[in-house]
Amino acid sequence: MELGIILANFLYALLGALFSIALMLIGYKLLDWITPFETSKELSDGNVAVGFVVGSMFVSLGLAVGLVVGLGLN
Repeated sequence: MELGIILANFLYALLGALFSIALMLIGYKLLDWITPFETSKELSDGNVAVGFVVGSMFVSLGLAVGLVVGLGLN
């Protein structure tokens, strides 16, 4: 394989990971803004239901962005 192609794929994957983290942060802030309670306080108090919601949101965003990045590498 050509070194330029490998570098381009690596850069694309790195940018995709950064984009994914940014979207997860935006999604968390949006969830915190929409809900009538403070999400971080509920998580620190050990609220399992809020933990499931936040975890599910992160997994779904990660899968969606990961598929986009993975398909772009081909």
